[in-house]
Amino acid sequence: MPRNRWTVRDMPDQSGRVAVVTGSNTGIGLETAAALARHGAHVVMACRDQGKGRAAAARIAAGGTSGTLDVMVLDLAELASVRSFCDALHDRFDHLDLLINNAGVMWPPASKTVDGFELQFGTNHLGHFALTARLLDVLRRTRRSRVVTVSSLSHRFGTIDFDDLQWESRPYHPNRSYGQSKLANLLFAYELQRRLARAGIETMSVAAHPGYTGTDLQRSSGILRLLNPLLAMPPWRGALPTLYAATADGVEPGGYYGPGGFGEVRGYPAPVGSSSESTDEAVAAQLWQVSEGLVGLEFAL
Repeated sequence: MPRNRWTVRDMPDQSGRVAVVTGSNTGIGLETAAALARHGAHVVMACRDQGKGRAAAARIAAGGTSGTLDVMVLDLAELASVRSFCDALHDRFDHLDLLINNAGVMWPPASKTVDGFELQFGTNHLGHFALTARLLDVLRRTRRSRVVTVSSLSHRFGTIDFDDLQWESRPYHPNRSYGQSKLANLLFAYELQRRLARAGIETMSVAAHPGYTGTDLQRSSGILRLLNPLLAMPPWRGALPTLYAATADGVEPGGYYGPGGFGEVRGYPAPVGSSSESTDEAVAAQLWQVSEGLVGLEFAL
């Protein structure tokens, strides 16, 4: 099958592999977890709400899987929860093949995480930054492991304002804040790959985006929810770029994958481009340093 028609039918067998998928009780995270489990993986569904996670796991299991499912509590808006999750994961698993940084919040009213960060930047970027840092040891000792960070077309509308990352000195704009967080996701994914390569670590960092996919993520956006039935892809289609980045042969280290159709809105997985700011290595290095300071962690590179 040509590369631009890749679907879950083309996924390699995932038997014996362990995958962590954040935000996997709904949307593209749910579809990502389901596809991996159906192809034999042991999937850790990292969810903020354990009850919703268990209900989602039951729905996946009811559809039939050759793999297995675990539900573990993870609230990316609370660094103590990230630490607890990672401690528990280290106790249970001696290897980790896939870390899929998928969870996110989109366009909420102005609000803060438990640790005082602006909610979107704190959850979408800093939570996953801390999670990856704490799991890097088990990732790096697992052959052919991958970290997949899910960004968005909205990264093109974001900019990293180092003078006001938490939106404390200017009027809050949910859409611009979301764009900043998704740009931070891409900067992190690219910079992580550069640092892994310099350290001679086999683990691969890649990024993906779902195009225009209708999910519960858009619950705070009236206009998108109105347009979803007409224009949006279903979640199973939106999950394909993530699954491709996580499992396909030929994925490039530091690559970025999204729908290959017009405007990257719809279509099958393909390599896609990103904004000039997302590839600015000086901005990426500064964001990395600032992020380490904010979460109180350093990557073991």
